[in-house]
Amino acid sequence: MKYTMNKAPMGWNSYDYYDTTVNEAQLRANADFMAAHLKDAGWEYVVVDIEWYAKDAGTMRDRYQYIPFGEEEIDEYGRLLPDEKRFPSAAGGKGFGPLAEYVHSLGLKFGIHIMRGIPRTAAHQHMPILGSSVTANQAADPSSICGWNPDMYGLRKNAEGAQAYYDSIISLYAQWGVDYIKCDDICNTNLYPHNPYSAAHEVEMLHAAIGKSGRDMVLSLSPGPALIEKAWHYEKYANMWRITDDFWDRWDLLRNMFDRCELWQNHVAPGSYPDCDMLPLGKLGGGFGQGEWDTHFTREEQITMMTLWCVFGSPLMVGAELTKLDDWTLWLLTRKDILKLVSNEYVGKQFEKNQDYAIWSCLNRENGERYLAFFNFREEEQQISCVLEEVEQLAGRTAGIRKAAELWSGTDREVAEGVLTDLVPAHGAGLFALLDS
Repeated sequence: MKYTMNKAPMGWNSYDYYDTTVNEAQLRANADFMAAHLKDAGWEYVVVDIEWYAKDAGTMRDRYQYIPFGEEEIDEYGRLLPDEKRFPSAAGGKGFGPLAEYVHSLGLKFGIHIMRGIPRTAAHQHMPILGSSVTANQAADPSSICGWNPDMYGLRKNAEGAQAYYDSIISLYAQWGVDYIKCDDICNTNLYPHNPYSAAHEVEMLHAAIGKSGRDMVLSLSPGPALIEKAWHYEKYANMWRITDDFWDRWDLLRNMFDRCELWQNHVAPGSYPDCDMLPLGKLGGGFGQGEWDTHFTREEQITMMTLWCVFGSPLMVGAELTKLDDWTLWLLTRKDILKLVSNEYVGKQFEKNQDYAIWSCLNRENGERYLAFFNFREEEQQISCVLEEVEQLAGRTAGIRKAAELWSGTDREVAEGVLTDLVPAHGAGLFALLDS
C-alpha cells in the first residue's frame, strides 16, 4: 500500500542554499528555526539533499558540481552512509539515526535525497548485496547512468539482487527514522530521449521496498519534467513527482509553470501530488561557489508563486536558509488561511488562461468553501474580471456571491452584478475567498 497523507508535503530542503555541502550543524539550525517559527503553520519536513555521503563534496565547485568518482562513505554492502566529517553524529555506524531522532524531538519529520541505482564503487569492487547471493556488479546496469551525476549505475530490471539492494537501503533508512525520500534521476531519465522513463522499474522497486520496511515514507521523484502519458504510473507508485526541471527565481520559469499546472491539474489526489519544485525564496545559493543572493523574484512574483502552488495543490518545499529569513518572507510562509489550500479536501482547477492572465478556482469538497485566484502575466498592472456565476456552475454551486475577501491584502472586494473585478499588479496575483450573500 502506498503511504497517503492528509495534505501535500510541506518542508525545507537544503539544496537551493547549500548545494552539495550542507552539514549537521546547518541542518540542525534550520530544523530549530522551522520548529520555532514555521511548524505551527504546517511545515514539517527537514530534508538533506544531494551528496551527503561524499567526502569531497563542494571542494572542486569551480570545475564540478558532482566530482567524478569522488571518495564516498560506504558500508560493506554497498550502502552509502553520511560523511562523518560533515555529520559527526553518524560516527560508529549510526548513520542518520541521531540526526533523525533530533528532528523528531522537535515534532518534525526527517528526509534524505538519494540517487537511483547502486554506487559505481560497489559495482567496481564487487561488493555483496545484503539479502542476496550476488554482488553489486551482477545487478548493476553499466549502460544506465545519470547524465549529470557520476555516482551510480542503474539496477537492471528483474536482475537477481536488484530488489534486494533497494530493500537493503530502505530497511537501513527505516532504522534511521527516515520519513521522506527524494529519489533523483528517476522521474525523467533525460539522458535517454528515446525512453525518458527508462527507470520506471526502479520506481516500482523503491515502492515495494518501502512497503516491506514497515515505515511510512513519502516517495518523491526528481527531476522532471514528468511525462503526462505516464501519470498513471507515478500515481500508482509515488507520492510526488516533479513536473519541471530545476525551478529557480526567474519570471520565465514561473510563467511556464502555469502551462505545466494546466497539464497536470487533474492528477492531484490524496497521496499523489504533481510537484512544482522548491520555492526559491529568501537567501539562496550560499553553497554554489558564487556567494549567496536574495531571490530575484519581486514580492508580487513571490505572491504569484505561493498562490499558484497552493491553489494547484503542489507540495511546498522552501529552499532558503531559514535562519536568514526576513520578516516579510516569514509572513509569506506562515499564512495559515492560504496554506490550508494544499490539504486534500481542496481541489483547484484552472478556469481561464490566455497570454495576459490566468484565473484559477479552488473548492473545499467537504464544506463548500470557494476561492478564486487572478494572475497577471503582463509587465504592467491590469484589471481582471470574472463572472462568478460561471465559477459557481463549475463548482456545482448556485448561491449568489456578494463579496470577495482578498486574502493577501486583507481587504474586501464588492461584487457588482455578479462580476468580480480587481486591479492586479504586474506579475502579481489576487486570491479571493468567495462569500455567499
